[in-house]
Amino acid sequence: MATPAMQQHKVVTREEWLAARKDLLAKEKRLTRETDAVTADRLALPWVKVEKNYVFDSPSGKKSLADLFGGRSQLIVKHFMFGPGWKEGCVGCSFGSDHVGGALVHLEHHDVSYVAISRAPLAEIEPFKKRMGWNFNWVSSANNDFNFDYNVSFQKEDAKDGKVYYNYEMAPFMSEELSGLSFFYKDPAGNIFHTYSTYGRGDEKMLATYMLLDMTPKGRNETGPRHNLSDWVRHHDRYDAGGHVDHTGRYVALPESKCPKEF
Repeated sequence: MATPAMQQHKVVTREEWLAARKDLLAKEKRLTRETDAVTADRLALPWVKVEKNYVFDSPSGKKSLADLFGGRSQLIVKHFMFGPGWKEGCVGCSFGSDHVGGALVHLEHHDVSYVAISRAPLAEIEPFKKRMGWNFNWVSSANNDFNFDYNVSFQKEDAKDGKVYYNYEMAPFMSEELSGLSFFYKDPAGNIFHTYSTYGRGDEKMLATYMLLDMTPKGRNETGPRHNLSDWVRHHDRYDAGGHVDHTGRYVALPESKCPKEF
């Protein structure tokens, strides 16, 4: 009996499949070359010197932006959606963070440090980090303007006609916290430069799960109301807990049963 996935595709001989695969391969190679060209353009972007002295709260005390480099010349900052008073971090940012652990040792041995930064205070970040079992560096920007300066945190008064400046344009205000990746370079004299930031779908490059799903027969298979990861991704300890993810990327648990307890 044909499955829904089969009904969408022709079933052909091996020779016909090979011809179609070679046509696709030619397109894939063109895309790879174009991606290489865009990467070269990214590396050629001008830099902006960071003049502000940001100080973050870390488990080992106050840390400057320079300290976060950990003796290396390059720094990746994950703008992790976790606002003050939230019980846990955003589901999408958590999904991305699940992919970081295996890459850390390779990044750190190639002159790159990685840190997550959120506006939630450290007392809220640490329990969630422990729950998730992550070992990357994660600091709080609760007492500085870093998140606001890099356009990932917003006050309601920042919205103009219901929009805020995000991903290099005015976009609908959906949440006081949004995600992204920013990249920095520190020269031998200690000067720090902002080299690149990407937001929205730009940070999908860190999602190896997506890269694999894109090659599976059903692809990403996001068939829910939003047609994105909120349709199916959960915190990795919540896949059997029900509930849903709202439009801000935050998990909403099932309502507690009001049935009387049995004794």
